[in-house]
Amino acid sequence: MVWHLLVYLPLLFPVPAAWAAGPLAERLEPRFATWLLTASALALAALSCAALGVLLVAGVVRLPLTALAGDWSVSTVRAGDPVSTVEAVVAGLVLAVALSAGMRMLWRRMRALAGAVFEAACLPGADRVVVMADAAPDAYAIPGLPGRIVVSTGMLEALDDGDREAMLAHESAHLACHHYAFVAVAQLAATCNPLLRPVASAVAYTIERWADERAATACGDRRQVARAIGKAALATTRRPARKGLSGAVLGLLGRRRNPLKAAGPVPRRVAALLAEPRVYSLPLNLPLLPLAGAAAIVGSSAVCAFAAAHDLHLLLKVAGAG
Repeated sequence: MVWHLLVYLPLLFPVPAAWAAGPLAERLEPRFATWLLTASALALAALSCAALGVLLVAGVVRLPLTALAGDWSVSTVRAGDPVSTVEAVVAGLVLAVALSAGMRMLWRRMRALAGAVFEAACLPGADRVVVMADAAPDAYAIPGLPGRIVVSTGMLEALDDGDREAMLAHESAHLACHHYAFVAVAQLAATCNPLLRPVASAVAYTIERWADERAATACGDRRQVARAIGKAALATTRRPARKGLSGAVLGLLGRRRNPLKAAGPVPRRVAALLAEPRVYSLPLNLPLLPLAGAAAIVGSSAVCAFAAAHDLHLLLKVAGAG
């Protein structure tokens, strides 16, 4: 039957999405790219899980006990159902692993966010910016109620006044735009469907570019922001993530403790700031080709999953009528 082929397509549509994620992250306006990639990743992950669910159900309905409970003919179902027992078992196992991994990731993200809120509330002082006495250059934003920006004395010494303004504007953008939520959703999608990991990596890059562009607008000088990122990169030495920092932390040079190791490359961010900005008047002047491509991939995946589920439903109706 045709639906037997259609049900596998949602499992493959993340491949072109993963292939296109990197180029889109580089070429599109960062805010639009972040929304497009995050929404597409979430939809494709959900649809791939739905396709696995259809395969699992197609195998379950062949069982005599299920047929007895559903009041349909086993012989009719088996004659019209092309899904083998092996396919159904494999689909069920993959779906169980995907959902289990997704739930664990969601739980970890929720714990990280709760830890970040608690950590932000426990920081000394009432100001949004907290200066910590630490010779190691560091600067990061912690989401909370309200969010806080933590800057070490070592970082302040490494930057001049203009660089500090750019750094604070960058961290403020992370908090104001809720970038942690985009990262968490993209990682959740990539956990449920590992084919989407390049999309999650691209989102990790686009949120940094988004914060860079907002900082450039706030400072009125793109070169100043580029210099601040470059100086911070030179001042920061390689070291393990400090104990006590939540996985929700977002920093000037990229996210910390990222399980996908997908912090945005600093040289490309600096080059983008030194180039002419790509301006879009959202939502009216959107880049139509990437939008249409994403809609085509997600839409095709949705149509295939729905068609497979619908055909299976019709088969069960026929089996029940017989």
